Amino acid sequence: MPENDSGLGRREMLGVAGIAACGLALAGCGAGDAKAQQVSTIKGKVIAKTADVPVGGGKLVNEWKIVVTQPTQGVYKAYSAVCTHKGCMVGTPKDNVITCACHGSEFAADSGKATKGPATAPLTVYQVKVEGDGIVVV
Repeated sequence: MPENDSGLGRREMLGVAGIAACGLALAGCGAGDAKAQQVSTIKGKVIAKTADVPVGGGKLVNEWKIVVTQPTQGVYKAYSAVCTHKGCMVGTPKDNVITCACHGSEFAADSGKATKGPATAPLTVYQVKVEGDGIVVV
């Protein structure tokens, strides 16, 4: 059987491709595990004070790489501050838009959905509630 330029035969190439596909699948599963681990670490903790999150804006919580928004009065949302395009940190929300400074991706402050590319996937959502004057991950 003829070999390709790398010196590998067809079976070896299929094996390498299979291993690569399995690695990608496992990497995808690991991202979900990382979020679960993050939530278990901060669950029940105050991640921001309501007074620090302006209506139409938000607050970047660098310690946990979370961005907290208040799209409308009294409604608080939280998302991963890691852009889904290349993993850069997004900036502080302004005018109900979360922007990534690296490549200009924009996300809606009320849903985390990508509204301007290059990112196409939404930011990871964290469920939060208000307890007193604090915003807590549930």
